[in-house]
Amino acid sequence: MRTAVLIALVAACSAVTVKVPTQQTGSLRAKLIREGKYSAFLATQHAARIQQLNSGSQPFLDYYDDFYLGNITLGTPGQPATIVLDTGSSNLWVIDAACNSQACNGYPDSGYTKQKFDTTKSSSFVKETRKFSIEYGSGSCSGYLGKDTVSFGGLTIATQEFGVATHLAEVFGYQPVDGILGLGWPALAVDKVVPPMQNLLPQLDAPLFTVWLDRKLSISNGGSGGLITYGAIDTTNCDSAITYVPLTSKTYWQFALDGFSVGTYSESKKDQVISDTGTSWLGAPNSVVSAIVKQTKATFDWSSELYTVDCSTMQTQPDLVFTIGGTKYNVKSVEYILDLQLGGGKCALAVFSMGSGGFGPTWILGDTFIRQYCNIYDIGNAQIGFAQAHHSF
Repeated sequence: MRTAVLIALVAACSAVTVKVPTQQTGSLRAKLIREGKYSAFLATQHAARIQQLNSGSQPFLDYYDDFYLGNITLGTPGQPATIVLDTGSSNLWVIDAACNSQACNGYPDSGYTKQKFDTTKSSSFVKETRKFSIEYGSGSCSGYLGKDTVSFGGLTIATQEFGVATHLAEVFGYQPVDGILGLGWPALAVDKVVPPMQNLLPQLDAPLFTVWLDRKLSISNGGSGGLITYGAIDTTNCDSAITYVPLTSKTYWQFALDGFSVGTYSESKKDQVISDTGTSWLGAPNSVVSAIVKQTKATFDWSSELYTVDCSTMQTQPDLVFTIGGTKYNVKSVEYILDLQLGGGKCALAVFSMGSGGFGPTWILGDTFIRQYCNIYDIGNAQIGFAQAHHSF
């Protein structure tokens, strides 16, 4: 049964430790493949990327597949919005009620009607003269900045600066989301906007938050996604043994990766890696992706532009082993091999190639990794912690 995307945010018994259930949108890839629309969608995305390169803009990360969502309210009285909880960016934005493009309204076959923010119905909204524009890997959003009350999980930020989008890339029209709430560091924020998390810190027991993602052994169609705990470590869904490593940059949640292995392949090259709830898969250097392909005997499917293996091998492929701070973290093959309903008994490798620039990351540990290990985002100590995630299966 398809579970509704919208949920109520619930506060924990303490007003300064907040546990917020998250919802998952479900896989856009799987949906489009099932409906026979994936090839056309890929063509649109290729065109969008060419346009971005020609404009010279610097993209963030690629919002392409599953999203983990939470509910917020904005304004007085509060207007609801369902947003992406994203550690890979630092801005909050929602859709302007005055935007009537198809992307702003949502495509009919997405099964979701956008909740747009009507600034004229909020007595506390203050419009700014400054504009904003953010480029993501698969598209952009732009509009103007404003300030208003923002509430979630029983807590309220009296004055939060955020973007009100009057233009959205087409890809956002396919997803059941009304905006993005960035959980990255202030240095990553476009237009030097103070991120909501920094404004929330004075109200919390501890300057940190924990992300636990529920396990999905088959491709998600949406529904319960996990839990984000603001102000405390999640001791219910996460193991008590936590290993911390220092951040190497306070932009993304970035740290050092000491080594990687899969099957008979291993390397000990130190790379920069980020933890990103806004990326559903694992991003790795080209050489590593080639090694994973070789070790799993995957082949490239040109029609879907994915590496695939036989679904029958889903539980028998080698672990992906990440060495971080001297500790090894194993990601099982049931997590990185997904059944996207490609047909022919083929399943997809949940990995993609990425380049690096300057001192930026060469790896992205997305939701595939975070489902195996709770991530503790410790703002106060500029570190990130990992604990084995507890699941019912």
